Amino acid sequence: MTRNKIISLFLFTILGLIALQVPFTRLLGSNVKFTLFDFIAPTAGAFIGSLPGVISVLIMQITNLVLHGTNADLGGIIRLFPTLFAVVYFSKKRTINWIIPLLAIVAFNLNPIGRSAWQYSLFWIIPLVANLFHKNLFARSLGATFTAHAVGGAIWVWTFGLTKEIWLGLIPVVAVERLAMASGITLFYFVFSKVLNYAAKTKLFTIFPLPKKSP
Repeated sequence: MTRNKIISLFLFTILGLIALQVPFTRLLGSNVKFTLFDFIAPTAGAFIGSLPGVISVLIMQITNLVLHGTNADLGGIIRLFPTLFAVVYFSKKRTINWIIPLLAIVAFNLNPIGRSAWQYSLFWIIPLVANLFHKNLFARSLGATFTAHAVGGAIWVWTFGLTKEIWLGLIPVVAVERLAMASGITLFYFVFSKVLNYAAKTKLFTIFPLPKKSP
């Protein structure tokens, strides 16, 4: 990694840690809360590269888990992973963007409880379709947040089970929640890109490499 990317990774990690302290909503069945981090984290790969982005987001979450270890539970540990797939999805259009949601759908429906609430897994068709329109910022954001949701949902049904009624009852909640998250991701990426472009043009700083356009 170049010096600039190392500095970029460090600064993005600090920004994410701050965002992790601002709650958005609570994750059902756990003490874990969604935070403003969920708006910022998926964009990491676009700003500092896929692998550095994944590393940065993982560092943010592990550090936050250690700092709040007394409140951590199994849900908190599980939540370390879904966002990493959102980072990968958002950073670039690639085959794995289709593979992950498809595997999540299969895994969810292999579980007896998941199979009884199969309608819930239809949400994960969204990232499959959104990947076709990866150049569109909102579609990309929507695909990223539903990819994280797919991974989390597939793990959650095997870990906590819940009931058919709970999964089906969550459908309207998830729809509103994920639209809000996609909007937040879109807004953050748009604003932060503008800030970085302005900083580059005015030579205020050149720490962050500008995000590359998706192929």
